[in-house]
Amino acid sequence: MKDIATENFQRIRDAYEILSDENKRQIYDIYGMEGLTSGLELGPKLNKPEEIKEQLERLQRRKEEEKLFIHTRSTGSIIANFSIPQYLDGYGIMRGYGVAICFSICTMGMSSEVELPVSKKNTVTVGGNLVVNGSAGTGAASTVLRHQLSSVSSIEFMATAGLRSVLGVQTSRQISPHSTATSGLAVSLRDGSINLSNAWTRQLTESCVGNIQLVLGDESSISVGWQKKDEKSSAAGEVKFGTNSFGASAHYTHCFSPKSHGRIAGRVGSSALDFEIGGGRRISEFSTVRMMYNIGIQVNFWFLSPWSVLEIRVTSCWSKISYPSLILQVLLSTDLNALFATTAFAIPSTLYFLLQTYVVKPYYIKREKQKALEKMDDLSTQLTEARKAAKKAQKLLEPVSNRKKNGQMENDGLVITRAMYGNRKKIRESSDVNEINDDVASQVLDVTIPLNFLVTEAGQLKLHEGIKKSGIMGFYDPCPGDPKILVVEYTFHGRKYKAMAEDSEALLIPQDIHQI
Repeated sequence: MKDIATENFQRIRDAYEILSDENKRQIYDIYGMEGLTSGLELGPKLNKPEEIKEQLERLQRRKEEEKLFIHTRSTGSIIANFSIPQYLDGYGIMRGYGVAICFSICTMGMSSEVELPVSKKNTVTVGGNLVVNGSAGTGAASTVLRHQLSSVSSIEFMATAGLRSVLGVQTSRQISPHSTATSGLAVSLRDGSINLSNAWTRQLTESCVGNIQLVLGDESSISVGWQKKDEKSSAAGEVKFGTNSFGASAHYTHCFSPKSHGRIAGRVGSSALDFEIGGGRRISEFSTVRMMYNIGIQVNFWFLSPWSVLEIRVTSCWSKISYPSLILQVLLSTDLNALFATTAFAIPSTLYFLLQTYVVKPYYIKREKQKALEKMDDLSTQLTEARKAAKKAQKLLEPVSNRKKNGQMENDGLVITRAMYGNRKKIRESSDVNEINDDVASQVLDVTIPLNFLVTEAGQLKLHEGIKKSGIMGFYDPCPGDPKILVVEYTFHGRKYKAMAEDSEALLIPQDIHQI
């Protein structure tokens, strides 16, 4: 009687130690008492309190740095202008166009802007631009401080120094769930002029936004616009009336695929009439190329100045870092000629598609194949090493596994006769588990020994949900990245059974539904 009481007390004490220790409890759930007595472990051991504290502080600092880096944005562009007519006239290829559009007075230009959050409510934006035309040049620098007053309102202080020195302030407030109002005041330090601006924006539909803007000052104007954007297209339009001018503009962009898009735009007004067509394509994971063709007429007093311009833009970024866009603008002609305009647009487009089809695309396909072969070689070596480690672990488990198997056979209990783990497609394609090869090429591993080891004395095998089976001792991942499945054939009370379970799916055997 005393011996029985001592044995029961020992069992209760062992059970308390296992249940009170989370690490031991997890080992017991997967490997049973054999796993505890043989010294199996799950993951690394706990560090000292000082080491844990230091590691947490280091992770917290890294997280804060990553958070700040994510919210830091930089943009910029480098522009080069070339004039073919000026070059043919003997003035050199890099001269001003003499056409009063956005690039008319420059031959080379550069602009850059960096937005940096300094606190949860304050953001500083610093930018500048530089334009060089022969031996002359101009530049400007600007700074904007944005302060978030509340969840629905903010204020911005702006300062610009250079050709136009301006001080300004702007406030913005969300006046309803679908409406926002903005008011601004700008003072020119050069002539003391003051400009007032007010803008109202409203969400018309889920994908459409409308806005009205009123400007009072040297060039007072009122404009009405809208923007619409969905998964495959975007469009925008604006009508503007001023004291000295009026105009209307619109553009439409359509995504033909995740990598390519087309764009068409137009502008008409008291000073210009132009039309733009083009598109862009993502040539790599971090780079995009765009080509636009612009043709139009500029009104200078009582004279008309036609132009044809080809623009090529290359945009690149790496992770969260954006590099300046490279923009090449070429003035093709100062005369309106339908044949020349069509040819000027068709030739670059044709060259692009020929290069893309016969040079760029084959190059990237070849490079991807080379990378895939190199990856397969590296992966094959890693899988071979992982397989050796799994087989070595199975040899350690084999004596206990065989002892449990023999014990279950004597009691006509649960015996795992064949178990395979690996590529789901290859296992399902095979009608018989015994026909599957146990090697690296087949992407399947024989796990009969580990599963017999996990069978409890009561004749049960339980694998928990959410735990990948490749982490069980004697297992490994034979096909990284591909879906995996475990198929088990077993006998219980003289009858044959077969069960299947996904990689992270729970498995409990024996069950009557598994009977063959």
